Amino acid sequence: MIQIPVHNQTGEQVGTVEVSEEVLGGEVRNGLLKQAYVRYHANKRTGTARTKNRADTAYSTRKLYKQKGTGNARRGSAGTNVMRHGGHGFAKRPKSWRQGMPTKMRRLANRNALLAKAVDNEIKLIDNLSLDKPSAKSFNAILDALKVDRTCLVALADTRSNEAKSAANLDNVNTIQVDHLNVFDLLNHRYLVADKAAFEAYIEKVTVQADVNNEEAA
Repeated sequence: MIQIPVHNQTGEQVGTVEVSEEVLGGEVRNGLLKQAYVRYHANKRTGTARTKNRADTAYSTRKLYKQKGTGNARRGSAGTNVMRHGGHGFAKRPKSWRQGMPTKMRRLANRNALLAKAVDNEIKLIDNLSLDKPSAKSFNAILDALKVDRTCLVALADTRSNEAKSAANLDNVNTIQVDHLNVFDLLNHRYLVADKAAFEAYIEKVTVQADVNNEEAA
């Protein structure tokens, strides 16, 4: 079992949360994490880049001047790729960059990224993360108390809460709904900050998923 410390908003440790390593994949699987990360990154690409080739340029196709006798280099039409404003020799065309991954592998990768954070002591849990009103200064004070000095992903039960609004204007801080935690966002940030209750609810959910997968494999 992994012991994840729980702090209050002033940075003092007030308890721990136990998480089973087996639920999160047993061990950090670097190959799986890379595959899932690359897939997620590729699927974010729109694939709409397009440039003109020689046939797309709005130039006449007539030969600029005769082949021989002028002393100049040989020239074809003005739309050739060696001419200024001509078409591209290898023009870009829209394409899909999407990659597939089985659901079980994708879910395991998400849990395994969480395990990697837990092993490196990069998960910061707060016993009661709540603010009476949006305040970037107050939220920044909480992060300073937790000694969060690098990029930070804040997992919340509600991304419309005062806490989410407070973190919106802070540098290197991003918020995410706890149910949407994924390998890409977890690996793109050094620390994960979460409310204890929301984190435990998420762990309970992924534990059920892991149990179902183990039953199907057995």
